[in-house]
Amino acid sequence: MTAIQNKILVLGIGNILLNDEGIGIHVVAALEKEGYTGADLMDGGTGGFHLLGFIQSYKTVIIIDASLDEFPVGNVRVLYPKYAKDFPKQLSAHEVGLKDLIDAAFLLGNMPSIHLVAISIKDFQDMGMDLTPEVEAAIPSAISQVKALVDSLQD
Repeated sequence: MTAIQNKILVLGIGNILLNDEGIGIHVVAALEKEGYTGADLMDGGTGGFHLLGFIQSYKTVIIIDASLDEFPVGNVRVLYPKYAKDFPKQLSAHEVGLKDLIDAAFLLGNMPSIHLVAISIKDFQDMGMDLTPEVEAAIPSAISQVKALVDSLQD
């Protein structure tokens, strides 16, 4: 991402070296490949405080991330967390960094509206760059959810 073009940032979070844990990055890559321009797109890697400035530059941030939860693998759901405690208990391998980032933005008083597209995964401990078939099949649904969110949030 070079410059802010839109009021909305779509931020893919994940580690592509841990198979399904990188699903957020894969969804952003798919949006980029199709030339999506409804929002700014960013590969946020595994999250962390280096993203704070980017997040605070937007009115709205849609985060796409893997979630270790009770839902079936490949389930896509949209959450509207306001604080770190509102995120799923297990946001895969970078759980602490992303939650701390959200809390930091809140404490600094420049908190965008956050929407989370959570994609359920089973495990993230195996090394590799391939998504399981169930998680890969969730990409079109995640893209549809992101586009619907962006459309509903346009001024």
